[in-house]
Amino acid sequence: MTTTDSGEIRSVLVANRGEIARRIFRTCRERGIATVAVYSDADAAAAHVREADVAVRLPGEAAGETYLRGELIVKAALAAGADAVHPGYGFLSESREFAAAVADAGLVWIGPPPAAIAAMASKTRAKELMAAAGVPLLAPVDPAAAGAGDLPLLVKAAAGGGGRGMRMVRELEALDGELASARAEAAAAFGDGEVFVEPYVEGGRHVEVQVLADAHGTVWTLGTRDCSLQRRHQKVIEEAPAPGLPDGLRDALHRAAAQAARAIDYRGAGTVEFLVSGDGRAYFLEMNTRLQVEHPVTEEIYRLDLVALQLAVAEGRPLPAALPEPRGHAVEARLYAEDPAAGWQPQTGTVHRIEVPDGVRLDSGIRDGDQVTVHYDPMLAKVIAWAPTRAEAIRKLAGALDRAEIHGPVTNRDLLVRSLRHPEFAGAGGLDTGFYDRNLGALTAPETAGDALCALAAALADAHGRSRFGGFRNVPAGPQTKRYAHGEAVHEVRYRLGRDGLDAEGFPGVRLLGLAADEVVLEVDGVRRAFAVARYGDRVYVDAASGARALTALPRFPDPAARREPGSLLAPMPGTVVRIADGLAEGDRVTAGQVLLWLEAMKMEHKITAPVAGTLTALPVRTGQQVEVGTLLAVVTD
Repeated sequence: MTTTDSGEIRSVLVANRGEIARRIFRTCRERGIATVAVYSDADAAAAHVREADVAVRLPGEAAGETYLRGELIVKAALAAGADAVHPGYGFLSESREFAAAVADAGLVWIGPPPAAIAAMASKTRAKELMAAAGVPLLAPVDPAAAGAGDLPLLVKAAAGGGGRGMRMVRELEALDGELASARAEAAAAFGDGEVFVEPYVEGGRHVEVQVLADAHGTVWTLGTRDCSLQRRHQKVIEEAPAPGLPDGLRDALHRAAAQAARAIDYRGAGTVEFLVSGDGRAYFLEMNTRLQVEHPVTEEIYRLDLVALQLAVAEGRPLPAALPEPRGHAVEARLYAEDPAAGWQPQTGTVHRIEVPDGVRLDSGIRDGDQVTVHYDPMLAKVIAWAPTRAEAIRKLAGALDRAEIHGPVTNRDLLVRSLRHPEFAGAGGLDTGFYDRNLGALTAPETAGDALCALAAALADAHGRSRFGGFRNVPAGPQTKRYAHGEAVHEVRYRLGRDGLDAEGFPGVRLLGLAADEVVLEVDGVRRAFAVARYGDRVYVDAASGARALTALPRFPDPAARREPGSLLAPMPGTVVRIADGLAEGDRVTAGQVLLWLEAMKMEHKITAPVAGTLTALPVRTGQQVEVGTLLAVVTD
């Protein structure tokens, strides 16, 4: 690691994008450090590019052409006059080769030494190292010798993270297929197809310890975080401290984390992750040699800036001998552009508006008008709440998300609110990684109460916005008719506006108190209710105290050309057909739920399955083919 002659870092290039790049830039600006962004062609107008002092283009769109090209990033740092590189998380943040290349170029690497990264890069080798250091871990399972007594099993990529190359196996006959699938996904994602198998602990909790170490022998363990609420083995809601841990177990996790950091001569910020079984035993999972996505909850309870401390350690400065005292509780929710009710399918499109109420922390990678593309992770933002107690922090975060205005692609906002308010989560804090397996159906059930009033508000606002007379008529007229879709439901609104006010079919006693193109105020059963309305094309967003609705304005007469052949499977997002089921061909009989092909988009693989049992009458795509939304992938005839 090198520094300037004075030891101070003067200019930092962030080898990343989106939310984490903006987060690092914020700390740099507060400390008078210049900032350099890198960007792909897909990110040319991104918020992190606009906020940096200078930016360097990485030609191309895919991560493999841009943010994963270490040699281009080092070249960009030198060209922009940066003297340090911060990797953020993901991409090259845990690449020993990239860290070494940065140092070899005479730049400061704001991260752990390459040797420490290498020691934890492979989960299999990390487990061997931790076993030698006395850190408890799960014993690996030889897949060739696995028996029924070993089930359930978890297949994991040795070089990966973020749920890529990970499969849960409950039946022995499925093990070989899941091994092959995990190897293929790991090779595509990390360039390394090595996988291993270990026991899957039912009812386990994902608990981690934040560590921070300097070059002078000081190792901090900054409490625990619980990250058990996950989908596809990726975290959704995190909190600190991990609730309900006995003092003895918490102390043991702190000791094990510090032992792991010292065993590899660690420097900077890192996270040691554990699986805590239902009987209270803890097992080492992995060490992430970088800043974590969920680091803000630790910052909130310790009143620290972990990025600032990373910079200080990179400059060679010692950490204070005494840890600050933690206080209160913090909870973070990851806001994704995805549809949890449709297999967590990521969504793309324009984020027209994202506005979160004051009182909570918003770490966002986007601004109003930004595009969510198929090329990168669909996380839009992180929303973090701190309060003196866990119950208060949960209530504060749920309320802020519920009142947030989010106009654009479908998000997991409603799922987050319902999760936070679910008694299993908000109650005693008896968390485990099976939360969504048990509760997803109830948490994603369509919310219909209030839909009709929101549709009425949308219709009234639309009439006001389109009429130079404000929608009112002084003479009797026929009813106006508007149709809106919300999920699978269609709401038809028929109303008149005249001298006597509002006359809306199906809304007896509802009075119109105020009307504008962007707000409608109604009196419902004697209660005043306000509805904020925003329209973008045929999408109408209605925000009210009763909840938010994203409606689609429907034409009076549906277009016959929009109909499609029954059994057609269309691409739900832009992506690449990465695999087709072995031996599958047109004319084959298929069963309901059978996987036909895999579509890769936004860093994840998505299974395309047969909706019914029948005959595969069309399979017009091939492996490696790029497809757009709505592309015909297959047809299954019942």
